[in-house]
Amino acid sequence: MKRFLTLSSITIPASLLAHPGHGETEGFSIIHYFTEPMHAIITVGAMVVLYAGIRYLRSKKEKS
Repeated sequence: MKRFLTLSSITIPASLLAHPGHGETEGFSIIHYFTEPMHAIITVGAMVVLYAGIRYLRSKKEKS
């Protein structure tokens, strides 16, 4: 699990690099990531994975 978190912290920022030329909102605002479909899918997916990871770690901690 520690290896996965380390790998994620290295690769996720690289996949979120800015790219001009699309969308209706300013590219460097949080609203951009929640309203533009290209980013909203990834943002929601990342939130689901984060939520599932936190739930998993909490349940694992409760068992021990």
